Amino acid sequence: MEKKSKLALVTGGSRGLGKDMALRLAEKGIDVILTYNSQAQEAQNVVAQIEQSAQKAAALQLNTGDIKGFDSFVNRLKDTLSSKFNTDHIDFLVNNAGIGGYSPVSDVTEEMFDELLNIHFKGVYFLTQKLLPLMNDGGGIVNISSGLTRIAVPNSSVYASMKGAVEVFTRYLANELGARKIRANVVAPGAILTDFGGGHLRENEQLQQFISNLTALGRPGVAEDIGGVVAFLCSEDARWVNGQRIEASGGMQV
Repeated sequence: MEKKSKLALVTGGSRGLGKDMALRLAEKGIDVILTYNSQAQEAQNVVAQIEQSAQKAAALQLNTGDIKGFDSFVNRLKDTLSSKFNTDHIDFLVNNAGIGGYSPVSDVTEEMFDELLNIHFKGVYFLTQKLLPLMNDGGGIVNISSGLTRIAVPNSSVYASMKGAVEVFTRYLANELGARKIRANVVAPGAILTDFGGGHLRENEQLQQFISNLTALGRPGVAEDIGGVVAFLCSEDARWVNGQRIEASGGMQV
């Protein structure tokens, strides 16, 4: 009898870090459902890439900041689980979806604050809550945070504060879900060259040099530096890693 693959749900999996996470999970023999907000074609391209590696994959639209839309998403997820994966549960949840937002404290608007709150904390909190009944015991949750919770960089106070809240939430998940043998951990990327925040770092050579000078390994990160860490946490090799924050930053300001 063929051994059934485990299944991971990765939010924001159409590009950047989420795409690399999805691909690296598939490399480990894990099927993947990825969500996208607006990049439908890019998401389908990732699905096709995963399917070429002989794993199953699917893409579903989700705005992680629209909490009222979660019930509808869960229903679509259940349909997809049944029709494409012949199951009704997932094993791993990777809360990766996010946007950038940069402003000095003095200029932060309530609108900006609320948008980052909904996407980076409230959405993560309630999507996780909605998906817990669909998670197999013995699975895992990986929440994506940021090196900015440890290193204060001007203009990132709102984003970093929401990520700090996610880190605390993760420890509570690890504690409360222990009875179900569900692990919860945080991966905190450092500065990464992607189109995140409108290519905030990728388009600024001066900022790249500044980051390189602060980093022991002497360069900014790339998406491929992160996906493998997430995939490791969704593997049997990480079965005893729980409630931890793993920073993948190349040694920024160590």
